[in-house]
Amino acid sequence: MALKPEPTAPFHSVHYVLRVLEAISRHPGGVTDAQIARETGLPTGHLAPMLIMLRREGYVEQISEGAYAVGDSLVLLGSGTTRQQALETKLQETLSDLRDSVGAAVYLSRYIDGEVKITQIADGPRTPAVKEWVDFRSSAHASAIGKCLLTQLDQNGRRDHLARHKIARLTSRTITSQSLLFSRLDSQPATVPVLDLQEYAVGTVCAAVPLTAGSAVGCLALSLPVEHAYRLREAAATLNRRAAPMALSLTL
Repeated sequence: MALKPEPTAPFHSVHYVLRVLEAISRHPGGVTDAQIARETGLPTGHLAPMLIMLRREGYVEQISEGAYAVGDSLVLLGSGTTRQQALETKLQETLSDLRDSVGAAVYLSRYIDGEVKITQIADGPRTPAVKEWVDFRSSAHASAIGKCLLTQLDQNGRRDHLARHKIARLTSRTITSQSLLFSRLDSQPATVPVLDLQEYAVGTVCAAVPLTAGSAVGCLALSLPVEHAYRLREAAATLNRRAAPMALSLTL
């Protein structure tokens, strides 16, 4: 299967989103988009779609025509005692919405203490999750999730991981050469989703995009049955666009 997604730039840099939220937070009574643009230095053309995204995610609310204030999601995520629960709930809501948007099971994964860990999943009867027939922790070389996480590690980190989890052939498409795997990871463009085209499991294709949240290593991924592979390019592009709100939740 020759399938390569087109490069899709992240919807918005989390750095710029944080600047916008900081500007809005400085005005408890609300602030106009023109004032936000002046304080952040962002062109109005970039600010408008960012504000739409922040309103959709509940971080900002529009209190009048052209005026914005802090939204409920930001208030909850800023509360120490309820932050973890609020964060998990917010992430699950975002994952479920993304599942329905792309028509695929979606996954949130982190690289924690040297291991691949899927922290949250949104699937359903029509969007079943991939069957974990080989432990995801030992199949990073083959899965989109694993490869996306490995791209964010340095050479020593990758070698350490593969020293503990030996490369094994899972399907006829699995890369079993460490040097070839590292070469593929090094040449992976940051703005192009990482793919798994039946490398982990026959009958399943996957895509993953990195989630940059401070020093944490994470990714957002989806899986589709191979008969729906024709939808992978579009679904992966949507996944990439929706990565910024997810990374923002993890950063706040």
